[in-house]
Amino acid sequence: MFKSGASLAALPARAVTTLVVGQLLIGTAAGLVLPVAALLAVELSGSNAYAGWPVMALSLAGAAAAHPLAVLALTRGRRVALAGGLVVSAVGAHAMLLATIWGSFAVLLMGAALFGVGLAVLLQTRFAATDLAAPATRGRDLSFVVWAITPGAVAGPNLIGRTAGIGSSLGLPELAGPLLFSAVGLMGAALVLFVGLRPDPLFVARLLDDAAAASPPRPGAVVVKRPSFAAGLAAIRTSPRAGVAVATVVMAHLVMVAVMSVPPVHLQGVAGTGGAGQGHGATLTIIGITLSLHFAGMYAFSPAIGWLADRAGRVPVLAGAIGTLATAMVIAAVWEGNVAAVSVGLLLLGLGWSGALIAGSALLAESVAGDRRVTAQGIIDTLMGLAAAVGAAGSGLALETFGFPALNLAALALVAGVAVWAVRGLRGGLGVRLAG
Repeated sequence: MFKSGASLAALPARAVTTLVVGQLLIGTAAGLVLPVAALLAVELSGSNAYAGWPVMALSLAGAAAAHPLAVLALTRGRRVALAGGLVVSAVGAHAMLLATIWGSFAVLLMGAALFGVGLAVLLQTRFAATDLAAPATRGRDLSFVVWAITPGAVAGPNLIGRTAGIGSSLGLPELAGPLLFSAVGLMGAALVLFVGLRPDPLFVARLLDDAAAASPPRPGAVVVKRPSFAAGLAAIRTSPRAGVAVATVVMAHLVMVAVMSVPPVHLQGVAGTGGAGQGHGATLTIIGITLSLHFAGMYAFSPAIGWLADRAGRVPVLAGAIGTLATAMVIAAVWEGNVAAVSVGLLLLGLGWSGALIAGSALLAESVAGDRRVTAQGIIDTLMGLAAAVGAAGSGLALETFGFPALNLAALALVAGVAVWAVRGLRGGLGVRLAG
């Protein structure tokens, strides 16, 4: 598998580098598809209430795929699980492209569901970075992989106009261009991960664990027991720190998806930078810039957050993330008619999400041991997908019925509730009850 101690020492950096390249491509695809899906949903359904449905579909699919991908990683390795999920996602992007040609909302949702498998891969790559990471650098290595999404995610929304021209030049609807571009990127990412993750970091980590425990190596390094979904849940329930990590990450993901799913639609009713629109809304360029700021908040500061999580600790960073999310909700609710204020709110929303994801994921990785850790990682991604589906499904309806401020205030209430839950859990009362 590896020839010397020197080559073994180089494996963590090599794995992180491969994951970074893959994330660059996946991030570009996601940055293109998510805003396009919201615009297509309104166009094909004829109602703002359905703006969040594609995100709901891809979130549900991501939730359904997370645990099987974790089990596949345990048995076949990270490279097979991650690359295979991306191929399925590329098929989904092509299906969404067909929806623009056929004018079919149902096909759009089907394609979004397949595309959602790729978002499950995007999340699980962060855990692949921790397989070989030293405890002192776990947050840093994880954050590098999260950061790698930044260039693509920030550039993606701003490529909508340019790639729309590709669609037009091919005789396709304008919004087919971004979808075609994203499909190519996903296939490229699949190839990078499948070829680059050799030897597989999860199998190497398992061999090292076996050697440290003075136990005989497992045959072929691939024949393993499959921890069940229930066993993974039990591992989370019996660890207060793991429980807090899961609750905070899932909450942050829910409010992030709920709030960011509808700005493309909301901003179309906002004129310029000065208030409610009177006959015209924000252009695609303004919408793209606003979403790019949000994606920058999600990913651009990841290395700093990872460094802080390693130095100051996971729990203080989680507390800061909760405070940042609450601030974002207040700004977006109070100044919802101002494009600049909404942009600041979305930037802080992304920053709070990043802090919760990085610190929470690192906390989970070191709170659950052995193969149950991989299953627990699949569980947190499953719960994130389910939470995102709820947020996406309700966001469009909430926007249509109650408005953008009410959506943010509801998210603020959830943030506050989880903050109280986390404090109680870390003090031990909740952890004792769960363990019992």
